[in-house]
Amino acid sequence: MNNTDPRIDTYIIKSAPFAIPVLDYLRAIVHAACPEVEETMKWSFPHFLYKGSILCSMASFKQHCAFGFWLASRLTDPDKLLAGEGERTSMGHLGRITSIDTLPSEEKLIGFIAEAMYLIDQGVKVKNAGGSTGEKQPLVVPDYFIRALEQSPEAVRNFAKFSNSGRKEYVEWIEGAKTETTRQRRIVSAVEWIEEGKTRNWKY
Repeated sequence: MNNTDPRIDTYIIKSAPFAIPVLDYLRAIVHAACPEVEETMKWSFPHFLYKGSILCSMASFKQHCAFGFWLASRLTDPDKLLAGEGERTSMGHLGRITSIDTLPSEEKLIGFIAEAMYLIDQGVKVKNAGGSTGEKQPLVVPDYFIRALEQSPEAVRNFAKFSNSGRKEYVEWIEGAKTETTRQRRIVSAVEWIEEGKTRNWKY
């Protein structure tokens, strides 16, 4: 593989044992489908760039991995393999990846990557809520918050049903804590509220 980033090697090695072969496989697929791809770290997890634009990204958590396409909403998906906005508990578009066997076929993955490259070649950009075009930062749910949510199946289900902005409000509130004590207190409250289906600002 060309244009690799040693920081991604480190990221993979430090991942959970189950995640290492998954991340290695996804990385190899991306490089096979896009020889020009360049690797980098953005927002603390691996990203793959094509002609300076984000092509896709991957991440590992305690019990699953995630993989996402920057232009996922524009990809052709007749088999409904890409998760919709309300179906994701993190930034991935392929659901909760726990092994290579849980991934779409290599042919399907390469097809998505090839189409994403074509869209970048055509100058397609992500559309934000205001209707203008431009890249927007994907929502990254911290691993420690995911672990807390996973203690409650009901919280996981409700969190997945929230809109992207609804999930973002919780993440930003927790990440904004100035001390670890405050963060832990907010996590406990967040899980309790999410179990009840409440949004971050339900009191208001």
